[in-house]
Amino acid sequence: MANQFSRSQMMFGKSGIEKLNNSRVAVFGIGGVGGYTVEALARTGVGAIDIIDNDTVSVTNINRQIIATHKTVGRLKVDVMRERILDINPDCVVNAYNTFFSPENSSDFDFSRYDYVVDAIDTVSSKIELVMKCNEAGVPIISSMGAGNKLDATRFEVSDIYKTSVCPLAKVMRRELKTRGIKKLKVVYSKEEAIKPIEESDEKAVGRRAVPSSNAFVPSVVGLIIAGEVIKDLLDI
Repeated sequence: MANQFSRSQMMFGKSGIEKLNNSRVAVFGIGGVGGYTVEALARTGVGAIDIIDNDTVSVTNINRQIIATHKTVGRLKVDVMRERILDINPDCVVNAYNTFFSPENSSDFDFSRYDYVVDAIDTVSSKIELVMKCNEAGVPIISSMGAGNKLDATRFEVSDIYKTSVCPLAKVMRRELKTRGIKKLKVVYSKEEAIKPIEESDEKAVGRRAVPSSNAFVPSVVGLIIAGEVIKDLLDI
């Protein structure tokens, strides 16, 4: 009998779909990248998804975030994302955390419960803490490097953090992870030089020097690449 995962089952097989249904993935950061990652994971049949973000939908998110519409402006991102996941797959177990992950609250999360973790957050200290916690728990993680101020979606690639170049965020992560003894980290990054925004943003920068420019087609591609890697790794293909 045909169902919402029939086309996926043709590719992954019944056992593959069952494995995804029994998997639990945590996505930290439900923005331009993380939102599309969650979307693809839900549509592929991942049975339990944890979403972690403390932000609300802003009108400036509409140009690139899948959960952002004029109807959702002002609502918590995790609430909107949770509703969307359940509209896609009512059987999915959604654990929503309205919190900003940081070294200060990282002990609140039991990483041993996860089959995979996605890092789609911006703050370096939080990204490093996330990697460290996954390393301690032996949980696979994939991390998004800089997607802001990028224009060419075809330049993104999957690599190990120590094989990256050009990306300033990846450079910082390489240095910090090396000092902490982390041997490897799967990342998605771009060798494209960041463009200089034509105009300055009127948004207030929070925890960064400037608000980056963005568009509808770069973060979405990064998010879908990440989702693809998660699915392939969970199924060992």
